[in-house]
Amino acid sequence: MNSNLEELYLEAEADIKNSNFAEAFRKYEVILSEEPDNGPTLNSLGWLHKTQVEDYKKAESYYQACIKYNPSYPHAYNNYATLLTDMERFEELTVLLQRCFEIAIIEKSWVYLKFGYMEELKLNFKEATGFYEKAILA
Repeated sequence: MNSNLEELYLEAEADIKNSNFAEAFRKYEVILSEEPDNGPTLNSLGWLHKTQVEDYKKAESYYQACIKYNPSYPHAYNNYATLLTDMERFEELTVLLQRCFEIAIIEKSWVYLKFGYMEELKLNFKEATGFYEKAILA
């Protein structure tokens, strides 16, 4: 990403912190028009679509694109895992979390915590406790 796009991205992130979501959307779209595979921007657009527009399908497509084009960008995995958890799509969540173990930059204790929370939602408390213990050890 060139310095102008980096600056625009940081401005968009500041817009989000100031609840100026429309302006952030506009800036992210400008970035994607020049760099359609920009991971941080794709991830941020996914987050905006999930949390502000509540368009889970579009959010998912942005997270998937980020992971496809930037497989080592960790934030998209976290956000996508949260989306899958919210939608109770546990089989897909399991596949995603297993993939996270292969990515060096992702904190493994976080992966175990997500597994634990998933098992808790499924009312599998013994399995959840096992994952929480692994998270502590990791």
